[in-house]
Amino acid sequence: MKTSATTAPIATSVSTMLLTADERARVDAAGEGLYRALHRDTADDVIRDLREHGAGAVVVSASACDERSAQRVARMVHEFPRVPTVALLSRFDGPAGQAVLSLGRSGVRTLVDVRQPAGWRDLRAALSIGSRPASADAIAQLARDLAGAPADCWRFFEQIFLSPPSVITVRQLARRLDIVPSTLMSRFFRAHLPAPKRYLATARLVRAARLFESPGLSVANVADELEYSSPQSFGRHVRTSLKITAVQFRERYDGDGMMQRFRAEIVLPYITTLRGFAPLTAPPGWTPRRADQPASGSMRAMISEARASA
Repeated sequence: MKTSATTAPIATSVSTMLLTADERARVDAAGEGLYRALHRDTADDVIRDLREHGAGAVVVSASACDERSAQRVARMVHEFPRVPTVALLSRFDGPAGQAVLSLGRSGVRTLVDVRQPAGWRDLRAALSIGSRPASADAIAQLARDLAGAPADCWRFFEQIFLSPPSVITVRQLARRLDIVPSTLMSRFFRAHLPAPKRYLATARLVRAARLFESPGLSVANVADELEYSSPQSFGRHVRTSLKITAVQFRERYDGDGMMQRFRAEIVLPYITTLRGFAPLTAPPGWTPRRADQPASGSMRAMISEARASA
């Protein structure tokens, strides 16, 4: 099973703090094709990037970070523990050495020394890890669960986790998979699998639980990041799916916990079927139903329900 979609560099935004003009230019050059740098002067601006712009990593200049700035960095690291924060060392004098110590006490665990050319390659490598999507761990788990499954099956699961947050309906998902929505739904139905809509909706909750691991993100921030129409819409989705409130969801599940529920409810009970399931390929001998040929009652009901929600 190929998993190149999860290992290739993924362009994202990286927020920087207090970088000098030369450091900014070099960081921009090092990130070509991997990330877009958002250069900021204060921790508050960086925190805003993390909350509102989905920055995937933070770079802090050790050359310009004083004790007060380090305290703000400590708050940022606490509120966004999943976001890698990198200290950039471009010169080493008395103030820079003290700043490195202060950043270490603030929770920054990665220091990249760019006084030598190899350091910029190290920075790119460090930020490529940070640029992995929040769903990468979920995809890695599914790669183990679905070992040996057809490429079709794997592509479906990749798409429900790696599609843009704007993909919220089966119709939109089917378009990305290049299949007619009713065909996709009927193949899951005939295989006695949960509906595609349920897989997609639950995957969105896995994404949400992962985002909630950052105390600095509010319910409104998470709803906006996942492109729900409003926090209330997100809350309704949680209540419909899990019978709890959004606040209770945040308290009860982290990303790993919600992923385990996803697996326990709609992957592992059907693992034998899924490992032989090719939802995007017509089975041998299959012929499309004529337009004038009625579907069975149960099939009509299933497709009607799915179309209403798509």
